[in-house]
Amino acid sequence: MKRKGNILLVDDDPGLRRLLALRLEGAGHTVATAADASEGLRLLESFAADCAITDLRMAGMDGIGLLECLGHERPTLPVIVLTAHGTIPEAVTATQRGALDFLSKPIDKDILLERIDKALTQAGLSSGDWREIWQSRIVTRSPVMHRLLEEARLVADTDTSVLITGASGTGKEVLARALHDASPRGRAPFVAINCGAMPEQLLESELFGHEKGAFTDAKQAQQGLFRSAEGGTVFLDEIGDMPIALQVKLLRVLQEREVRPVGAQRSLPVDVRVVSATHRDLAQTIEDGHFREDLYYRLAVVTLGLPTLRERPEDIAPLARHFLDSIAARTGRRAKVYAPDAMELLSAHDWPGNIRQLSNVVEQNVALTRGHVISRQAVENALTGQAGRRERLPVVQPLAEARDAFVRDYLIQLLRITEGNVARSARLAKRNRTEFYKLLNRHQVDPGEYKS
Repeated sequence: MKRKGNILLVDDDPGLRRLLALRLEGAGHTVATAADASEGLRLLESFAADCAITDLRMAGMDGIGLLECLGHERPTLPVIVLTAHGTIPEAVTATQRGALDFLSKPIDKDILLERIDKALTQAGLSSGDWREIWQSRIVTRSPVMHRLLEEARLVADTDTSVLITGASGTGKEVLARALHDASPRGRAPFVAINCGAMPEQLLESELFGHEKGAFTDAKQAQQGLFRSAEGGTVFLDEIGDMPIALQVKLLRVLQEREVRPVGAQRSLPVDVRVVSATHRDLAQTIEDGHFREDLYYRLAVVTLGLPTLRERPEDIAPLARHFLDSIAARTGRRAKVYAPDAMELLSAHDWPGNIRQLSNVVEQNVALTRGHVISRQAVENALTGQAGRRERLPVVQPLAEARDAFVRDYLIQLLRITEGNVARSARLAKRNRTEFYKLLNRHQVDPGEYKS
């Protein structure tokens, strides 16, 4: 069965671009076209491409330059390079730089479709399918999160062990559930346990099960979480807090794919995928002698690092609205809304407790607000004593360049937070609207690109 995907086509020849787009759409693919590399990179901010096709020689940034940019921004995106007669050596260079394949012009339709199918097969789960799965659980429009989710899409379709890292409250279990739902094990159980929430003997029994009479309170046999998750996924939250003695037994389970219940004389086979998570720096924990290095390498075949909420500020407003809607659905009442200045205050906060803290603040605001609109004062009351300062690391570059880069990034961040609303952005920056428009023009930032 041929896979259908989202294809980004970059070529400066309008006739060829139109012809290839028609062929690809006729085969059932969704196509976004760009006349040059810069336009292609901009399209990728909103277009979830499963494969990119680019001409090698173009004005401005050429295909090699685009390939290098994609290697940094979208390293998992398969790229097919189109070459004219006489540029085969350059195409070979492109392949060495990371291109999956190259085709010589004129392009044979059947070969093109065959190569695209090969690229989509290697890419695994399609962006459309993956997007439908994660959007049911994860609220984001952050480029940082979208890059992370692209990596998660590739690993979801495999049986590889995954370690999810991130500060408390960033949504590690939510991502683990999305990985499970998108995997071939998605119809089997997803079983989660917090490894730091119970003493060692009880944790061992919970994980691996026990026989009747194995210890004082073992009045009947229990199969344990690994066996109850047969065919599915075991999520080991806060794996960095697991007692060292139990780490040895977990390592044996991962190596041998079988568990021995407490008090049992023989081991039993298990078929599960293990996803683990921690807020700790496991490298330091290993150095301190509290975590086994061999277990770490078994668990962290792929590591996904979740950003803090202050690293994705454009997600604060949609997350707050999501929590308001969830509370309304749960209580059967009309969803409340934040006043504009209240939402600005939420968006400007540092959120040391991340998404969990934001959820708690929204819940408190709803509970303590009688009317339909939540005021700025209600938010201030909930955030008392929590405001923090965001620190930036110095960058070694000329002062003028560093200042311009900072201002441009700052403007873009404000527009993402306010969904392209210039008046609200100017208020957050404590500048009048005329001055703010001048800054946008000087740094070539278009607010229209950030409207939701």
